Amino acid sequence: MFWDDVYNFQLKRTKNEIEAEDITIESFAKAFKKINTYNNKYVFKTWLITISKNLHIDKVRKDRNKIDINEFTDKISIKENSPSPEDKLINEQKLNSLKLKINKLKPHYREVIELKCFNELSYKEISKKLNQPVNNIKVKVLRAKKMLFELIKKEND
Repeated sequence: MFWDDVYNFQLKRTKNEIEAEDITIESFAKAFKKINTYNNKYVFKTWLITISKNLHIDKVRKDRNKIDINEFTDKISIKENSPSPEDKLINEQKLNSLKLKINKLKPHYREVIELKCFNELSYKEISKKLNQPVNNIKVKVLRAKKMLFELIKKEND
């Protein structure tokens, strides 16, 4: 219902469909999480757009503080492009660890994250495959990523 309003607002700000979609998903996730703070004296759409605007501002600030790796790549000579056997083993172990964590997710979250990340399907393709609205898929993927992040964070603490 409000998806298009928030998405179009972000698309005008970011001029990037993927970024606009990501911020829109985050906006709805944050709105669901903070729904108890909504004051019904105000228009719900305005509240959502404000959340979205603040998330975009935070993202811009965060991106501004990142070091642009491209500035330094010209100065660094890369001896070999292919990973060493050691690197391959480490990457394989990380992937196996990630798959174990994914298996701890509830089946419907596990399914969408596997389709999105491993099968590299678009939200629309996943939507068709699972016969669910695209917006539901986007929210499920976001929630699955958050749960996965929490599992990884918990393991590292």
